[in-house]
Formats: sequence, structure tokens, C-alpha cells
Amino acid sequence: MHISFYGATREVTGSMHMISAGENRVLLDCGMFQGRRKESEQKNRVFPIDSRVITNVVLSHAHIDHSGRIPLLTKNGFNGHIICTRPTVDACGALLPDSGHIQESDAQYLNYKALRSHLYQSMSYKNGKTGSYKNGKTRSSKNGKKLSGSEQKKIQKMLKTGKHKLNRNAIDDLIKKYHLEHIQPLYTVDDAQNALSYFDGYPYQAEITIGKDMTCEFYDAGHILGSAISIIKAKENGREFTIGYTGDIGRFDRPIIHDPSLNFSEKHRDLDLLIMESTYGDRSHGPADDLKSRMKHVIVDTFNRGGTVLIPAFAYGRTQEIVYVLHELYNEGQVPKIPVYVDSPLAIKITKVFGEHPEVYDSDTHKDFLENGENPFSFRQIQYVGSVEESIALTREEKPHIVIAASGMCEAGRILHHLRNRVHNERNTILIVGFMAQHTLGRRILEQGRAYEKSGRRGRPPELKILGKEYPLKAQVVKLNGFSAHGDKSELLKFLKGSNLRIKKIAVVHGEEDQSLSFAKHLNGEGFSAFVPYSGETVYIG
Repeated sequence: MHISFYGATREVTGSMHMISAGENRVLLDCGMFQGRRKESEQKNRVFPIDSRVITNVVLSHAHIDHSGRIPLLTKNGFNGHIICTRPTVDACGALLPDSGHIQESDAQYLNYKALRSHLYQSMSYKNGKTGSYKNGKTRSSKNGKKLSGSEQKKIQKMLKTGKHKLNRNAIDDLIKKYHLEHIQPLYTVDDAQNALSYFDGYPYQAEITIGKDMTCEFYDAGHILGSAISIIKAKENGREFTIGYTGDIGRFDRPIIHDPSLNFSEKHRDLDLLIMESTYGDRSHGPADDLKSRMKHVIVDTFNRGGTVLIPAFAYGRTQEIVYVLHELYNEGQVPKIPVYVDSPLAIKITKVFGEHPEVYDSDTHKDFLENGENPFSFRQIQYVGSVEESIALTREEKPHIVIAASGMCEAGRILHHLRNRVHNERNTILIVGFMAQHTLGRRILEQGRAYEKSGRRGRPPELKILGKEYPLKAQVVKLNGFSAHGDKSELLKFLKGSNLRIKKIAVVHGEEDQSLSFAKHLNGEGFSAFVPYSGETVYIG
């Protein structure tokens, strides 16, 4: 048996590994690389395996860095099944078409920018001295004149329908006319919809045939709704092998879903290899905040100032956990019952998926909500905002309220419109509930907000560029720890030491190189046998 590592090796995105046993070629995840546009684009477009030779895919969970390249697989000759839990099927039904829409929109926008730049340049040459190459393309001239605002608007109007929507047909025709490079999306919404027909959903701990003499069973990974630890048994040359794949391991004692599984069936306990994530392999989340208490104080303080609480949040998992905590606070009468708005079409779809799978909720959720006939994600004061018109109207609301909106790092989406209407008012609060990566607007809000607070809010407030305009950051900025869905170093160790698994070797994946190497070193010091594979490396299990 061979295991090949193709993604999320010494990095945290693009999860993809392959088990080869006999005539079987089974993929573990088929994730998208995420990060710098150019680098990610190159990695995502070059598929490392011929799709036609893959038997089946075992999908650990729905996050795009684990599922996002499945539409590429299915449009290029794959003829097997995508095997996962039932909640993961439903979550992918929302996430993959949304990803397809993003791919299409990004490609359209890049084509628009390239064409607009070409037309600006061409018209400026016509206003001055022009020249041409032998192929007929316009060349630059020092005598070209800068376009006036009205001339630029004329070009933009030609390339758009209405104020914001791009005229795709006109852009495509002009790109062809001027022989410009036409950027194609990685895949389309239709490709994503087609990919969904390959999905088969199963309950936890059901034996599933995934190849000849090869089976899989899922255990709860506690990361997000439907996330799974996969235990795969295979026979080759008369010998039986058992491989474990953690996907992403969640945290312990978190609301809504179960903790990561620690109790495995006797037939699954002896692992020849465990492929294990290490996102926080050398980090600690620190002491968990009392989420309800901290959130209570933020809401009460903001309400007393007559302000609004803005919460940037990821649509899948984070939004639902925040709604859950707010519902508890409202039920307990700990905060003023001001309106709560979830302003994200994708979050609405994902919350519906949560509502359709109460079978995977933990005992506290059943006790506190389901047994009382309550939906944890629905209460009198909450409203889910779908339409653009409703979202625009909400940005003008002056009475105190709470808004939860994507994107989680404030890089795109409806949260930007709420920020530009609220960030300049000191009555409001921006509540940061997750990790903000470097070079994101969310990180700038957090760092500059903290610095301004540390200065006693004296002097000129920092300036933030939002949707092309500068705004003073006068709103309060509060960071609330404890919402991460990934287990930290101590929780990863708790999974290894607290479970009843007996593990011969551990392949450490899904972590930046320093995190993975540090975690593997620590595991070797704890008596485990661990290594960090390279991308493209194949190891023999025998």
C-alpha cells in the first residue's frame, strides 16, 4: 500500500492525499489552495492526478480548502463517488455553487480590468501620438494624453449594465476583438451543481465500501457540522491495513456539535498510519474567554451608548455559534433584546443545513433547545437578511441592533457596507470573533483599533480604506477569543493520548511548515513515530 501527499503538506490549504492499494486509487479530500491569487491559481489549475484513474473520494468535511476542487475533478473524467457524511453533502450543496460563483465573478472582473486598461491606453494614444507593432496592437507613446473623467466613464459605461453589473457579452466580444488574454474561471456554478450529483452521504459509524476490499467508517471530528475522522481498512496481497485520516480536528467542550471522537471500535484501533492535521501544532488558543459573559458586556455597553454591534463572521460554523450564544443570552434575559440581523445569503443557506441535522447536535443543545421545542438558530429578535435591498436598508437603521455579516476577515461581502456606515461613530462596536490574517482589513481594524484604545483614544483616529474611500476608525474594537474551530496543540494531544487508538506512525499535514515540524518533533518526544511529508511524496506502508 502506498500513500501519496498532494496538498496541505507543509501548508494549510489544498488538502489532498491518495491511498493506492491494489486497483484502488482513493482520494482523501480534494481541497482548493487559498492565499495569494497568482500562486493559488497556478496550484489549483494543475491537477496532480488524472481524474479518470481515481476510484472514489472520501471527503472529511465541506470547507473549501478540503472540498473546493471537486468540481474540477468531476468535469475532467472522474467516474466515482464523493463519500462523506450527510450534513457534509448538504453543506457542499451551498458552498460549492457559491465557490463557482466566486470563480466566475473573479474571472469576469479580471477580464474587465484588463480590457478597461487596454481601452484607456488605446484612447489616450489617440489623443496624442500613436504607433503600432507589426501585429497591429497599440504600442505606448510618450505623447499620449491622460483620459478625462468623462472619457473614462464612457468606457466604463460600455463595459457595464447598470452601475455595478458587468456586461459580460460586451467584455467577451471586445477581448476577442483586441486579441487579449481571456481569463477562464477555475470552474463555474454549473460545474459545481454537476459535481453535487456525485455525492453520497452516510451516517457516522456505518461501514461503506469505497473500493475493492476497501471500506471506510466515519467518526465525529468535532470541527464543524458533519466533519469526520475517516478510518479506512484495505486488503492488499493478503494483508489488511488500517489508515486513519483526521481531516480537521475540532475543540472540546464547544457548543452545538459533539467533541472529537475518542472512542473507536476495536476493529479500528490499530492504525498503520494516521494522517493528522497540525494547524495549531505549536500554538495555544490561550485561556478560553467566557464567551457569554464577554459578549453580554459588549452588547450592554454598546446599547447604553445607543450604538450597533457589527460582527464579521464566516458563514459556515462561526455565524451559527454566535447565533447560538446570543439565543442563550436572550433566553436568560441577560441582555437587552435588541434586533439581531444575519446579513449573508450563504450563512442563511448554511444555517438551514444546521437546522436540518439535529441528529448531530450535542447533549447540551438538545437539553437547552430541542427538548423545549426551540430551534437554536431562530428566536423572536433574529432576522435573516437575504435581499440586497434589505441589506442596504439595514445600513441606514439608526436604532441599536446587532449585525452578523460575512466575510469573516472583512475582505469582501456585505460586512464592508456596514463598516463604512458605522466605523466612524464611537457609539458602535466592531466585535472580532476570529483569526484575522495578515494584510486583511480585519487585521488592520483589530491592530489599529487596539492601538487607538491603548492611546486613550486621544488624537486623530486611524484611517481605514473601505471600498475605495478613507474612513476614521472611531468605533470601539473588541476581540473575543474562544471561537476557533481548530484544536490547539493541547487539544490535538488530548485526541492522541485520550483516544483508544494504537498508532504505528503519524504523517503530520495541514499546517504551516513550522507548525507541522514542531508538532512532529513534540510527538516524537512523546513516544510517537511522526514525520512531515513533502508535497508529491509517496510513502510505502507494508
